[in-house]
Amino acid sequence: MRPLSRYGPLRHRISSYIRSPTNAIAHYNGSHVLAPLNSCSSSRASHILIFPEPPSTEHHDLASYAAYAARTGLDVTSKTYVGTAYEYTVAAALARLNFTVRRVGGRADCGIDLLGLWRVPSSPIPVRVLAQCKASSAQSTRVGPHLVRELEGAFAGAPAGWRGATGVLGLLVAQKPATRGVRDALGRSRWPMGYVSCSRDGRLEQMLWNERARQEGLEGLGATVQFAEDGDGSQEKRLVLTWKGRPVVSHEPSQL
Repeated sequence: MRPLSRYGPLRHRISSYIRSPTNAIAHYNGSHVLAPLNSCSSSRASHILIFPEPPSTEHHDLASYAAYAARTGLDVTSKTYVGTAYEYTVAAALARLNFTVRRVGGRADCGIDLLGLWRVPSSPIPVRVLAQCKASSAQSTRVGPHLVRELEGAFAGAPAGWRGATGVLGLLVAQKPATRGVRDALGRSRWPMGYVSCSRDGRLEQMLWNERARQEGLEGLGATVQFAEDGDGSQEKRLVLTWKGRPVVSHEPSQL
């Protein structure tokens, strides 16, 4: 079992690209992403990744969602607001570690809240990512092995470009650190999966993944907590992605 990393939100349209070893370019345009399907493909043929339609056209990140809630009088203590706000928060937090994800949660989402790609130095092409976010931090809310089994089911119900276990990473995201039961369940799973602990205000505190995920492109990656000094001189814990023991440089977030 090994640690993991982060990146950010996607809007409807970006002009960013990612190069594969064959110099193919992954372009983001509207709800389509052109990218090689996986590193094991002998032909390295390009494949169109089609994102589901966004659950709402009224908001696309945390700021626009907060404005939408204020405009419509949405109760900010409701499960709907708390859950959606947390999904946007997670997307922005993951952006800082080279994830590019879009919120897709809504009706018939098969439990999937975020879809996208993760650019890592350990893989010649981006790893496709699907994530489930569990917003509640209440003591009564149990983050247990049953959520790992739920995430396993999401692989089968994912959109076509993210379906299956080859070149795809499933992430379970919650506010609490992974319990021993969760870690054991991840270790036993035949699906490439990881766990992320992200606070409600967007602090990444833990990332880990199983052996199957390592085989799908995470070889040599690690995630460690380091202390960094804030402007006021205080020490803050930060999760840092490493590649063969060296810190990985984060890029500017791409937007869809």
